[in-house]
Order: sequence, then C-alpha cells, then structure tokens
Amino acid sequence: MENTATIEMIELFVGLVTVAALVAIAARRIAIPYSVALVVLGLVATTVLPVGQIQVTPELVLLVLVPGLVFEAALRIDIGDFQRSFGGIVLLAAPGVLVTAAVVAVVLFLATGLPMELGFVVGAMVAATDPVAVVSTFKQLGSPRRLATLIESESLFNDGTALVVFTIAVRAATGNVGIVEAAASIVVTVAVSTGIGVVAGYLASRLIASVDDHLIELTLSLAAAYGTYIVADRLHQSGIIATVVAGLVIGNYGRRIGMSERTREALDTVWEFLAFLLTALVFLLVGLAISVEQLADALPWILWGVVAILAGRALVVYGLLGGASRLISLTEHRRGVPIAWLHILFWAGLRGAVAVAMALSLPIDFPQRTLLQEITFGIILFTLLVQGTTVEWVIDRVGAGRPRADDDVGDG
Repeated sequence: MENTATIEMIELFVGLVTVAALVAIAARRIAIPYSVALVVLGLVATTVLPVGQIQVTPELVLLVLVPGLVFEAALRIDIGDFQRSFGGIVLLAAPGVLVTAAVVAVVLFLATGLPMELGFVVGAMVAATDPVAVVSTFKQLGSPRRLATLIESESLFNDGTALVVFTIAVRAATGNVGIVEAAASIVVTVAVSTGIGVVAGYLASRLIASVDDHLIELTLSLAAAYGTYIVADRLHQSGIIATVVAGLVIGNYGRRIGMSERTREALDTVWEFLAFLLTALVFLLVGLAISVEQLADALPWILWGVVAILAGRALVVYGLLGGASRLISLTEHRRGVPIAWLHILFWAGLRGAVAVAMALSLPIDFPQRTLLQEITFGIILFTLLVQGTTVEWVIDRVGAGRPRADDDVGDG
C-alpha cells in the first residue's frame, strides 16, 4: 500500500512538472506571464480532477517550495543596492504590512460588518506582497536594477513580517493579546530570525570556501537554504526571513571569499533552474487550492477586500514611502524615488503562495474560517489575474522599461 502511494506521488510530481513546462512554452508564445497561465490551469484542473486528488497543505508550500525560491532570489541581490534601498525596504516590509492589514480590517468592518478582529486576520494574510509571485513576474521585465532590488527585497522580507502579524492576529481573535506583547513579539522575531540567517549564511560561506568542488559547494548551498528555514521554524521564528538573510550573506560574502568562477556559474545556473521548477509548482498548486465555485458566495466581501488592499497599498507606497522619500530629498538634497517607480511599486503588489498557505493554516474551528479563506483566495486571484497580467503594461506606460540614468536615485 505504501509503495503504491509512493509511486502515485512520483507520477503526480512528474505530471505536474511536465504540464508546467508545456504551459510555460505556450505562455511565451501568447505573451502572458507563465505564472498567470499556471494559476488558470490549476483553477481549471480543480473542476476536472476528483476532489482530494491533490492536497495542497501549508506545510507543502512553506516548508518545501518557498525556502528554495526566496533563497534563490536573495542570492541574486547585490548588497550595495540593498543597502542603498534599505530605508524604503524597511518602511514597506514593517509598518507597511501593519498599515495594509489595518486598512483591510476597517474597510471590511465598515462595508460588510465583518468583526474587526477577523478582518485583521484577513488583512494579515493579504498584506504582504508575495515573494514567489513578485520575483517570478518582475525578473522577466527590463526595469532599472535598483527598482527591481527594492521590489524584490520588499517582497522577500514583508511576508516574514506578515506571518508574524498573522500568528498574533489569530491569537487575538481567539484570546487576549496585548499591544505591547504583540509589538515586542514582532521585533524579537525579526531580530532573532535575522541573527539566525547571518550565522547560517556565514558558516555556510566559510564551509564553501574551505572546499574546491562545485558539486559539494552546491550541496552546501542547498543545505543552507532549507536548513536555515527549518532551524528558525523549530525555534518558532521566521524561517523565511532567516533564509533570505542567509541567501544575502552567501550571495555576497560567500561569493567574495572563496567561490571559483566555475562554482559561481554553477550556483547561478542550478538555482535558477530550481527556482523555475519550484515557481511552476507553486502557481499550479495555488490554482488547485482555490475553488472558483466557492468564491461566488463571498463575492461582496471579496470586492471590498480588493478595494481595501488597493487603498492600503496606495497609502503605504504614496504616503509612507513617497512622503519619506520627499522629506529626505528636501533635507539631505538627494533625489527621491521617482513617481514612476511609485506607480510600479503600487501595481506590482501581487499576492500568492504565502497568503494561500496562511489561509489554509487557519484552525478548523476558527470563527467564519471558510469565509475568511474565500475572501483571501479572491483577493489573491485578483492580484495575479489582473495586476499580474498588466504590470508589464504599467512599466512601459510610465517609462521604466529599461535601465536609465536615474537608476542611482535614493529611495528613502
């Protein structure tokens, strides 16, 4: 019986990979993001496959797929660009998540009567831009490197913040959590997770530098990606933040102290392939996790949820980041974030796999669990199917489709 189950899992994996490759080929020919095509295919498959054929669990998304994806994205980030964009990244990834979650809670409460504590849970699930969705879409576009770094870094860090906020919001909805306790929990989790990532990245970098075999070095990088996540998760910290930081350390410090040219090329090639494979599986599974038929019942809540996330995103991007950038440009005489970049940051706020994982992880007896999941899934579909298919048009429209001289602007 166990052998049969194992064979079925292998067959399913091979089938998903094959379908993903074929869809990616077709998507290139009809000029749409393959991530969107995969989500649509997953949605269609839910009406064809027998119920329960493919079980999408939060563990599958968060422990198997996401660590490799965020690690690969972090490997590619230049630490110099990251440091110059650090202020903007912090604003978007920390207070930005809280502001968006609060806006969603208030709008849903005023428009639909959904209790504030439940609205905040929804807000926490959809507040963060998803690293898988954003990175896979944005890496295909020819925009300035600094802008790409800002968008990718935000998406890599803010989902870790959102997961912490989500955990606290769930506890608050079922018990009592003080504001001071919640704030302290967020700060401690981010600090400890960052520390775990720094230590893991440093140790992995030193180990990689001690050998001169690209296969062993690749193996060490894989162990670092998933090992860092597991260690942080076991310590009840943010595995994603820890993995991102480890990737940043290895991708910059590790490359500099002991990687041969052959190892660098192998590292980039192998991780790029793994990222493509994992991305394809993630988007297929996102589509498979959502039932379009069930979303119809929650359509009014979903529409107001979409309005809320757009309003929250606008407040964060134009108010928080844009305001801080303009203030710094006036006081320190540095150029702020171009308005064109703000437009792109606003519209590139896609949601995806991490939000799905949070929705699936809601306790079975959680109040109005099904409704909250449907609202979340509806918002995710909007960002992927509407924003995901038009973000390239927005980039071309605002004139940021190619690197330009303003690539060295400050960003708050």
